[in-house]
Amino acid sequence: MERKTFPGTLDSLADIRQVAKEEAQRVGLSKKAAYNLMLAIDEIATNIIVHGYEEAGRSGSVDVVTEVADGQLILTLEDDATPFDPLQRGLPGEETFTQPLEERPIGGMGIYLTINGIDEFRYEFVNNRNRNIFISRIGEK
Repeated sequence: MERKTFPGTLDSLADIRQVAKEEAQRVGLSKKAAYNLMLAIDEIATNIIVHGYEEAGRSGSVDVVTEVADGQLILTLEDDATPFDPLQRGLPGEETFTQPLEERPIGGMGIYLTINGIDEFRYEFVNNRNRNIFISRIGEK
């Protein structure tokens, strides 16, 4: 298990995304699985920084914890922002995708892409920290 800590600022997003990219390449995820993982990490990290820190008037860090276990790449984003479980947010329904873009409600699409783009996504609040857990099976398409 490896942990890297980044300031909870938008300037850290490229570095956080790079960790996900390097780990995906290291374990041999397919290009599609790696892309989906990076998209999911980027979405949740952006939400942590923008909503959990900046809009809340807080400062903090984002830890990226990487682990390989049981044929899976597990990346976890940990933060000290206000507790927020992305899985509790209402996700867009089928009708949203049939609407023209300008008529779609704002919000929720990134979480939808996160949940549907990777093999498994979990949220925990442990020791006063948010944990967003992204799991990609190694060797899957």
